[in-house]
Amino acid sequence: MKREEIKACVLRVGGTNCDDEARRSFTELGVQAQVLHANEIVRRRSLLEYDVLVFPGGFSYGDYVRAGAIWAKWLLAKLGKELKTFVDEGRPVLGICNGFQVLVEAGLLPGFDGTSLYPEASLATNVPPGYNCRWISLRHENKGKCVFTCKIPKRKVLHIPVAHSEGRFIFPKEKEKQMLKRLYDSDQLVFRYCTKDGEPAEDRFPLNPNGSFHDIAGICDPEGTIFGLMPHPERAFHWWQQPDWTRQKRLSEFGDGKLIFESIVEYLTKKL
Repeated sequence: MKREEIKACVLRVGGTNCDDEARRSFTELGVQAQVLHANEIVRRRSLLEYDVLVFPGGFSYGDYVRAGAIWAKWLLAKLGKELKTFVDEGRPVLGICNGFQVLVEAGLLPGFDGTSLYPEASLATNVPPGYNCRWISLRHENKGKCVFTCKIPKRKVLHIPVAHSEGRFIFPKEKEKQMLKRLYDSDQLVFRYCTKDGEPAEDRFPLNPNGSFHDIAGICDPEGTIFGLMPHPERAFHWWQQPDWTRQKRLSEFGDGKLIFESIVEYLTKKL
């Protein structure tokens, strides 16, 4: 399939943000992309018209109960069958920040044994507590399974911003070692927080901005087609979005976030 034939759907509901930035990231790469309210997708039953689905950042439904919990349950109730078909057919799904929280709450990530009825992990309140908005460094850990990072060399360090209050990735305490081993064994670990030189953050604030277990910033499912991350790649697509862009010697018109969108577009052009 040619890239101009690819259709991306960016869902929105009350409280989401950066949906238009995510849409523009795709259109800058020549892909058809739309921002649609989730109610419109339900009304039209049109989810399967799209090749890639994006859950953007923000604070859906005010993040009441838990971050992403209400939208996740709404999603399963209203679009459960279509979403299952979408996933079973290997169509890529991206969750950014609040979208990552939604995918975890919906049981789609980490998805060790397929979709779970109950969350297997959580994105809990930051440690230290509070809303944290800053540029951070990420080290790419994936060996090649994740289709959203297939253009990113292993161990490459990316610089992308975070902006969240509940981004601390955790497993049940008694299962931490077992589940971390499963992430590594099935190549589901995608990004970890790190220093600018690529050394592990080792839970040091602000290198690790939220206290995430094992410095985890992003994971994929066992198939590599569902991907969630707390940082915002759509806020780092262009070089001028970087905080020090006026002082930089311009080497490229793009930022590191472009690599994530470019990876999925390249994957789809080869697959479809």
